[in-house]
Amino acid sequence: MARFDKETLAQLSAQNEIAIRTKKHPGAAVVIWVVVADGEVFVRSARGAKGRWYRDVADGGDATIEFEGHALPVHAVAAADARSIERASREYLRKYHGSPYAGSVVRSDILSTTLRLEPR
Repeated sequence: MARFDKETLAQLSAQNEIAIRTKKHPGAAVVIWVVVADGEVFVRSARGAKGRWYRDVADGGDATIEFEGHALPVHAVAAADARSIERASREYLRKYHGSPYAGSVVRSDILSTTLRLEPR
Protein backbone atom coordinates (compact mmCIF):
# COMPACT_ATOMS: atom_id res chain seq x y z
CA MET A 1 0.00 0.00 0.00
CA ALA A 2 1.40 3.37 -1.04
CA ARG A 3 1.29 6.14 1.57
CA PHE A 4 1.24 9.91 1.44
CA ASP A 5 4.21 11.76 2.92
CA LYS A 6 3.86 13.49 6.31
CA GLU A 7 3.51 16.97 4.79
CA THR A 8 0.65 15.90 2.53
CA LEU A 9 -1.07 14.10 5.41
CA ALA A 10 -0.84 17.25 7.53
CA GLN A 11 -2.24 19.37 4.69
CA LEU A 12 -5.13 16.98 4.07
CA SER A 13 -5.86 16.76 7.77
CA ALA A 14 -6.16 20.55 7.92
CA GLN A 15 -8.61 20.76 4.98
CA ASN A 16 -12.30 21.07 5.75
CA GLU A 17 -13.11 20.21 2.16
CA ILE A 18 -11.28 18.97 -0.91
CA ALA A 19 -12.41 18.45 -4.47
CA ILE A 20 -12.28 15.07 -6.16
CA ARG A 21 -12.19 14.73 -9.94
CA THR A 22 -12.66 11.23 -11.36
CA LYS A 23 -11.30 9.86 -14.61
CA LYS A 24 -14.85 9.15 -15.78
CA HIS A 25 -15.94 12.77 -15.21
CA PRO A 26 -12.76 14.87 -15.44
CA GLY A 27 -14.66 18.08 -16.13
CA ALA A 28 -16.71 17.99 -12.94
CA ALA A 29 -15.00 18.13 -9.55
CA VAL A 30 -17.09 17.29 -6.49
CA VAL A 31 -16.44 18.84 -3.07
CA ILE A 32 -16.15 16.24 -0.30
CA TRP A 33 -14.92 15.88 3.26
CA VAL A 34 -11.63 14.13 3.97
CA VAL A 35 -10.09 12.71 7.13
CA VAL A 36 -6.70 11.36 8.08
CA ALA A 37 -6.63 8.56 10.66
CA ASP A 38 -3.41 6.86 11.72
CA GLY A 39 -1.60 8.04 8.60
CA GLU A 40 -4.29 6.91 6.17
CA VAL A 41 -6.57 9.15 4.11
CA PHE A 42 -10.29 8.32 4.09
CA VAL A 43 -13.29 9.69 2.20
CA ARG A 44 -16.97 8.76 2.19
CA SER A 45 -19.94 9.51 0.05
CA ALA A 46 -22.51 11.51 2.01
CA ARG A 47 -25.03 10.38 -0.64
CA GLY A 48 -24.13 6.74 -0.08
CA ALA A 49 -23.70 4.47 -3.07
CA LYS A 50 -25.76 6.94 -5.15
CA GLY A 51 -22.97 9.50 -5.15
CA ARG A 52 -21.59 9.88 -8.69
CA TRP A 53 -17.98 10.37 -7.68
CA TYR A 54 -18.23 7.35 -5.41
CA ARG A 55 -19.65 5.15 -8.16
CA ASP A 56 -16.80 6.27 -10.42
CA VAL A 57 -14.08 5.07 -8.04
CA ALA A 58 -15.76 2.46 -5.79
CA ASP A 59 -14.21 -0.49 -7.59
CA GLY A 60 -10.66 0.79 -7.28
CA GLY A 61 -10.82 3.78 -9.56
CA ASP A 62 -8.35 6.56 -10.10
CA ALA A 63 -9.06 10.21 -9.41
CA THR A 64 -7.39 13.50 -8.62
CA ILE A 65 -7.88 15.36 -5.37
CA GLU A 66 -7.53 19.12 -5.33
CA PHE A 67 -6.81 21.43 -2.40
CA GLU A 68 -4.80 24.60 -1.81
CA GLY A 69 -3.56 24.70 -5.39
CA HIS A 70 -2.44 21.05 -5.32
CA ALA A 71 -3.73 18.39 -7.69
CA LEU A 72 -2.74 14.91 -6.48
CA PRO A 73 -3.46 11.75 -8.45
CA VAL A 74 -4.94 9.08 -6.17
CA HIS A 75 -6.22 5.54 -6.27
CA ALA A 76 -9.31 4.64 -4.24
CA VAL A 77 -9.43 1.36 -2.35
CA ALA A 78 -12.48 0.09 -0.48
CA ALA A 79 -11.85 0.25 3.26
CA ALA A 80 -14.22 -2.57 4.10
CA ASP A 81 -12.59 -3.80 7.29
CA ALA A 82 -14.33 -2.84 10.54
CA ARG A 83 -11.20 -1.27 12.04
CA SER A 84 -10.70 1.15 9.13
CA ILE A 85 -14.37 2.09 9.09
CA GLU A 86 -14.33 2.75 12.84
CA ARG A 87 -11.14 4.84 12.66
CA ALA A 88 -12.58 6.89 9.82
CA SER A 89 -15.90 7.37 11.65
CA ARG A 90 -14.15 8.47 14.82
CA GLU A 91 -12.10 10.99 12.87
CA TYR A 92 -15.13 12.31 10.96
CA LEU A 93 -16.92 12.94 14.24
CA ARG A 94 -13.87 14.58 15.80
CA LYS A 95 -13.02 16.77 12.83
CA TYR A 96 -16.53 17.84 11.85
CA HIS A 97 -18.17 17.87 15.30
CA GLY A 98 -19.25 21.49 14.83
CA SER A 99 -21.16 20.78 11.64
CA PRO A 100 -24.83 19.86 11.72
CA TYR A 101 -24.00 17.38 8.93
CA ALA A 102 -21.37 15.39 10.87
CA GLY A 103 -23.87 12.68 11.75
CA SER A 104 -24.76 12.17 8.11
CA VAL A 105 -21.37 10.65 7.27
CA VAL A 106 -21.44 8.10 10.09
CA ARG A 107 -24.91 6.68 9.37
CA SER A 108 -24.94 2.89 9.07
CA ASP A 109 -26.07 3.06 5.42
CA ILE A 110 -23.06 5.27 4.56
CA LEU A 111 -20.29 3.27 6.25
CA SER A 112 -19.88 0.89 3.32
CA THR A 113 -18.78 3.82 1.13
CA THR A 114 -15.58 4.32 3.14
CA LEU A 115 -12.63 4.53 0.77
CA ARG A 116 -8.93 4.82 1.48
CA LEU A 117 -7.06 7.10 -0.90
CA GLU A 118 -3.52 6.18 -1.87
CA PRO A 119 -1.10 8.23 -3.95
CA ARG A 120 -0.57 7.09 -7.54
